[in-house]
Amino acid sequence: MTITLDSLEPALSVRQVLTLERVLAGEPEVVAGASHLDRPVRWVHVAEAADVGVMLTGGEMVLTTGVLLAGDEDKQAEYVRSLHRAEAAAVVLGLGRAFPAAPDVMRRAAERCGLPMVVLHRPFPFAELTEEVQSRLVRRKFAAVSLSEAVRTELTALITAGAPLQRLLDEVARHSACPVVVTNLAHRVLGTAGERPAVDDVLRDWERIARQAGGTEGDGWIRAELGGRGERWGRIVLCGYRGDTATGRLLADRAAEALVLHRMLGGGAACSWEEQSAQSLLTDLVSGVVPARQLLPRARAAGLPVNRRTFVPLVVRDGDPARLERLLRLLGLPGLVAELADGATAVLLSLPRDQDAGALAVHFATRLRTETGPDHTVVAAAEPRAAWDDVPTGLREAQHVADAVADSSAVLDLPPVVRLKDVHLRGLIRLLRDDPHVQSFAERELDGLLRETDEDLLSVLRTYLATGRNKSRTAQLHHVSRPALYRRLESIQVRLGVDLDDFEQAASVHIALLAHDAQQQ
Repeated sequence: MTITLDSLEPALSVRQVLTLERVLAGEPEVVAGASHLDRPVRWVHVAEAADVGVMLTGGEMVLTTGVLLAGDEDKQAEYVRSLHRAEAAAVVLGLGRAFPAAPDVMRRAAERCGLPMVVLHRPFPFAELTEEVQSRLVRRKFAAVSLSEAVRTELTALITAGAPLQRLLDEVARHSACPVVVTNLAHRVLGTAGERPAVDDVLRDWERIARQAGGTEGDGWIRAELGGRGERWGRIVLCGYRGDTATGRLLADRAAEALVLHRMLGGGAACSWEEQSAQSLLTDLVSGVVPARQLLPRARAAGLPVNRRTFVPLVVRDGDPARLERLLRLLGLPGLVAELADGATAVLLSLPRDQDAGALAVHFATRLRTETGPDHTVVAAAEPRAAWDDVPTGLREAQHVADAVADSSAVLDLPPVVRLKDVHLRGLIRLLRDDPHVQSFAERELDGLLRETDEDLLSVLRTYLATGRNKSRTAQLHHVSRPALYRRLESIQVRLGVDLDDFEQAASVHIALLAHDAQQQ
């Protein structure tokens, strides 16, 4: 059976110990330190020695009858102070012959130290209390160790099977029953897991929360550092963990071990997790499955400036994501980069509103094409967006433009940044490519060529129409003589039954060919 936090008993506090049935039989009364009853009890220790403090390591509930303290107020006060110095959880005094009532000196000293002091009004066998509490603590410790080993085994199995980072984080979140966040040292979020509403609540003000929780562990925030060979490169945080801190640290440590191993075996670096985070975010934006407003906390936590910004959605064809990341850093342009499907890479720029977004996009594209060559890279863009909610539409528009010129970048004189107005008819045909009427039209117009699947003639026709029926340019691009090109054009006209010198017939064939090519992608 898999052990989760729900199957673990809550950590015992002083308050909870006092509610145990065996303790209630002794009629306990809190006479000092009532505001500190939630201290965790690590162990129960029976001690009558006046210098008991030197025997403690912290977190103990000390049981005593005070027989060695009776009649000496200095010893009574020092006894309490020594417990405080040793960070004991509480002191329990059994009333009887030594002390028929709570001694004022001990009570006042305990109140000053903030040490819970409890007296038992009825005779009580201390052995029963120690047995009850120790057995519960041992069960708790065993359950925590079992949880630790179960988590280690399951995460190792996932790593061995080649699971992605997200799968590991989902498993950690399942065991911890709270949001899990992985960050780099600059608090930029690299991955999250847990129930989406709870994760969004954490990310909504992540920068402030992360820095506030960076120094101490409190309110269920448990951290473990990620790194190796003396170098730290990130951390994993359990946010709002409801179990005891010791178990939370154990779970966070197991998760950190697994993440470091995942990185080592993957041969990657922390930046690859940043790429995965950006890819997940931009993919969700493009798909539109998740409303943009719900993705805003993730974007902010991923390091993208979102307040009073202008967003420029770009899609780069045949662009290396790593090269694009480097170029953004070189130009000082804030943005996210993520590889999409079919050789497309999305780039979302976030620029101050007082900057010329169009000019900066052109500058970025020009530098990129200078490095890669104009024949190898197409940069498509949507119009800048002033509202975050409009970003998904912009990304889809940029992707549509990039797709529309995918087949024609070698023969069209494209600007550095291609926009919707630059793709003209080709863009419209791509939008309509799945319409049955358009499909029937394309097959009917091109039937004479498609029936024999003569790719050479189709290629010639495609180039001839794309160049505006320029015979010299077409012959040059296909490395054939003008007479050879004339023969091929004649063959095309015969098979299609059209006159390509007639503008309307040539336009009809051109539209059909664009539709055919769009359907093949």
